[in-house]
Amino acid sequence: MSAHGHTAELTHEHAVGTTKLFATVWVWLLLLTIVEVFLAYLRLEVHLMITILVGLSLIKAALIISYFMHMRFERLGLFLLLIPAMVFCICMMLIMFFPDSIRLMHLRPH
Repeated sequence: MSAHGHTAELTHEHAVGTTKLFATVWVWLLLLTIVEVFLAYLRLEVHLMITILVGLSLIKAALIISYFMHMRFERLGLFLLLIPAMVFCICMMLIMFFPDSIRLMHLRPH
């Protein structure tokens, strides 16, 4: 068997985005970051600020995972494997950090 016979089997098309798509996603990430920095200078209520910042961060994480980690172009099985793992990690972080954040919030002068 020659190596030329196997090249047809090994080559397959893999969908990837264009440079314009990645530039557009990068601009959206930059705009979301600018909004987050701008919100840091506003005097909003703590709960509202945290809710907005976490929401914006989740949007940014979804954009990064979808486009720059190429998960948008992967098979559904791999996507469904990673999403529960990410949810588990977020839950574990909340379990570890939530008690300390409540304690620190009560120590904060009003």
